[in-house]
Amino acid sequence: MKISPNKFYWLILRVGDWQKKGRCNHLTIRELLPEEKEALGAQGEEATHVARFFDFEAYRQIVGKIREESDEHLVFDMGEGKTYEFREFRG
Repeated sequence: MKISPNKFYWLILRVGDWQKKGRCNHLTIRELLPEEKEALGAQGEEATHVARFFDFEAYRQIVGKIREESDEHLVFDMGEGKTYEFREFRG
């Protein structure tokens, strides 16, 4: 999925069977730097990327790995059954 910080996205937070849908913008996703992985310790061993976005309450920064990516959506896995799915908002 091509990401632009100037677009709105559907955000679906899933933890096990529970899910919450919302919207976000200012989405950026980048690879973790080696220093960042080292600073994360055990969590950094599996993490590969960092995502940052605004969900209309606060700026969020989450660390994990991209589990699935297509033209339609991107699934960001934080481990322990917690995932964020981003889909482009088409009003």
